[in-house]
Parts: sequence; structure tokens; C-alpha cells
Amino acid sequence: MCAANRIAKINRMAALSESDLLAGVPDQLFIGGKWVASLTGSTLDVADPSTGTTIKSIADASAGDARAAMDAAADAQADWATTPARQRGELLRRAFDLLQERKDQFALLMTLEMGKPVAEALSEVAYGGEFLRWFSEEAVRISGRYGTNPEGTGRVIVTHRPVGPCYLITPWNFPLAMATRKIAPALAAGCTVIIKPASLTPLTTLYFAKLLEEVGLPAGVVNVVTTASSGDISEPILADPRLRKLSFTGSTPVGVSLLKQAADGVLRTSMELGGNAPFIVFEDADLGRAVDGAMSAKFRNIGQACTAGNRFIVQASIAEEFTARVTERVKALKVGRGTEEGVAVGPLIDERAIAKVSALLEDAVARGAKVHTGGSAIDREGTFFEPTVISGVKPGSDILSEEIFGPVMSITTFTDEADAVRTANDTQYGLVGYVFTRDLARGQRLIDSLETGMMGLNIGMLSNAAAPFGGVKQSGLGREGGLEGIHEYLSPKYTLTPDPFA
Repeated sequence: MCAANRIAKINRMAALSESDLLAGVPDQLFIGGKWVASLTGSTLDVADPSTGTTIKSIADASAGDARAAMDAAADAQADWATTPARQRGELLRRAFDLLQERKDQFALLMTLEMGKPVAEALSEVAYGGEFLRWFSEEAVRISGRYGTNPEGTGRVIVTHRPVGPCYLITPWNFPLAMATRKIAPALAAGCTVIIKPASLTPLTTLYFAKLLEEVGLPAGVVNVVTTASSGDISEPILADPRLRKLSFTGSTPVGVSLLKQAADGVLRTSMELGGNAPFIVFEDADLGRAVDGAMSAKFRNIGQACTAGNRFIVQASIAEEFTARVTERVKALKVGRGTEEGVAVGPLIDERAIAKVSALLEDAVARGAKVHTGGSAIDREGTFFEPTVISGVKPGSDILSEEIFGPVMSITTFTDEADAVRTANDTQYGLVGYVFTRDLARGQRLIDSLETGMMGLNIGMLSNAAAPFGGVKQSGLGREGGLEGIHEYLSPKYTLTPDPFA
């Protein structure tokens, strides 16, 4: 069934299926293979950002629940680490297959708790599922090496062992993909996990844990703690000497704080932090392709993505035409609840997001930027913001240094390649950059000169389960996905044996 037909199907069923779907999502913590209430009995409400109404109340974990989850993960670690890689891989593959069967339910659930259009939610299910499939295949490819040492006196044996229990903290903007991107490599490597989803979008993770339970995941291998008080939960887990790994996706300030806590336990860490992606368009670019790429890079997920184009840096000679073309496209974007047919831009996640985007725009306009379309919050139920294009953004504007995380395209200009590179690298972040040019030699130069962990060359969307995702500078540490992803959860062990022929 094509995406359009699937959306129509969900739209027809929405009035009946939303309540049924939500009723099937667990409202308790998942600890040691059991669904349990919080020890304190407290709950937290999850809201639909398109209406502001509560769609489900779930358990709000306490420090005691966190310690119980840590106990469960530690108790299950030894057995899971010695479970044959083929069995671990087959479990992940069963999870992938069942996710495909339930893709409509997962897509609708993400739309309800996060706001993204159903079409994009379906794309996230496909993307998130690929981490299950990819790492189901990588589980059986964990290898080592054997050889003679340079002195010729012995044999070198290098093996890779699971690091041990892991604490995974995921953000609200990609509720499924961020969970599978961390859980899948950890399980493939032989690690048990505790996962704490964002309090704004915890339902998808709970629903996914239910799926893992159905495919036969052993008790304690994955534990889910949901909470409105992240610090209260993280502190006892990070302080536990049995924890060996922390993986976090979120803002740089929170990541820095977690790194400081992780230092006390000398934990292995993976940090996928903030971004400030440059999107560079040279005058020789295929302008149609550049505009298509800009729309994908900026407005996917309502602009609420760390990979979103944040600074559109366009060569001065084509800036006017580029701005006109993207403005025409942006004006045509339909805004509304993600379940409505044809909607391209849903609500921002909450009122704080509205306030941040508004403040960034006000600062840019006050400094001389021109608004071509949009520019303000929409006066309607929910947290909606107009898709916006501004140009002539002046140096020093906050919008050039801060992650927008909203549907605002901010355009500046450059004169030559050196100017473009200097402008693009003028940030503390270095997650991803985008370059549009027909000059392949220039493209190769930009691969080396852009200070980013990833780059899209003549393309506006590059995330893939088979490729290493991550950044440099204050955008983080480590990589998720690709051949590199599983090694974030493995420790190499070196053994030397005497030369057997000596």
C-alpha cells in the first residue's frame, strides 16, 4: 500500500482507532520483564501538542524504580552476554518483522504524542526499523584478530566483549528511531539496557518495549523508566558502579552535565548533542535540486531535528532567486494536525518551543532581517508556528548561533568558497553540513574543509542505519549506526600467548 493510501486509511480510522491504540499502550514501567507501577504511585500526563489535551497518564518513576531497573539490567547481563550472537540477532530480526506489521499503529502513536505528520511518522518507522535489521545482521559479525607480535615471540589475540549494562537517554523528536538506534546495537553487542525516554514522548518507547516482550526478549535485558524528573532518575543509575555505558541524545548543556556525572564512574559515553547545520548553495548548483534539498533539510519533522538546516548560506549572485523559489514552496505548505490529509507541518512540541522560535525571529528582524513569509505563532488550538523564510540575516543574530528547532529558514549570503567555509565553520557545533554544487572538485574540498561529522553533497537528507551518525566539536562523541555503531557497546580485549612453535 502506498503512503498516500495508508494515510487515507489512518484518517478514516482515526476517530475510532486513536482511543483503541492508546488503550493498548502500557502505562507502567517495564522492569525485569514485568510491567509495574511506580513505587510512589505517581503519574505523568502525556499531551497531544496539536490540541494541548492529555492523551494518556503513565507511571512517573522514582529513584527507587531507577535502582530496581539497574538491578534488573545487572542481573540479566551475564546471561545475555553469553547468549549466542545468532540468537540475539534473530530476536532483533523478529522485532523488525513485527514492527513492519504494526507500522501504522506506531506511526499514528508518534503523530499523537509528538505532532509530526503521519507520512513523516511512517518514514520514521521505516528508518527506525532499519536499525533493528542492520544490527540483527551485525550481531554475528563481531570479530577480532589473531597474529604474531612484531618481535616474533608470541601470538596476539584481540577479542571484543560487551561493555556491560547501559543507560540510554532519548529525546522527544524521533520517539522510535532514537530508541532503536540505541537499543539495537546494545542488544546486538550483548549489553543489557535501561532506557529513559523523554517525558514529552514516552508512549512510543513503552509500545516498543511491549513489542520486544512479545518477540521473546529475556527479562531484564531492556528496562524502561518513564519520568518527569530526569535528574532524580539518572543520578542513582549513573552512580551505580555496575553501570558501564551512557548514551545520550539531546542538548549540549545537558550532555555536558551528564559527562561530568559519568566521569566519576569512568563510563563509556556516546553523546549526540546540538547542531547548527550550514546549508551552502553555490552559484553553479542545480537550483531545483538545492530547493528540494532545502525543503527536506529544513521542514522535515517541523524543523525539530538536530540535522535540520539551521543556516542557509547562499552565494550572493543567486540568493534572490533561491529565496524566491523557497518562499513559493514554503507558502504552499499545509499546517495542521498530523492526522489530517495533506498536512506537511504539524505543531511544535510545546509552548517553550514557540517562545524560543519567536524570540530568535524577533532578534533577527530587529537587526535587519526581512520576513518573506510566516513569522509568527498561529492563533489556534495547539502549538503551531507559521512556516517562515527570512533573508538578510545579519552577523551577530542569535538565530545564526542557536539551534532553531522550528520551521524557520534563515538565509545569509557569501561571496566565494573561502567565505562560505569560514561562515559555515563559525560555530561551536559540528554535526552535519549540506553542500550544493556541480563542481565535484569543490565538493571534495568541502568534505575536508567543513568541520562536521557528516555531510550531504547535493542531497538534503542523509541519515541511514548503515552509516555512522555523529558529530565533532560540541555536537558530541561517538557514532550511532553503521559498522562503527556496534563498537560503541564493545570493549576490545588483548591477550598475548607464547609462540606455540618456540
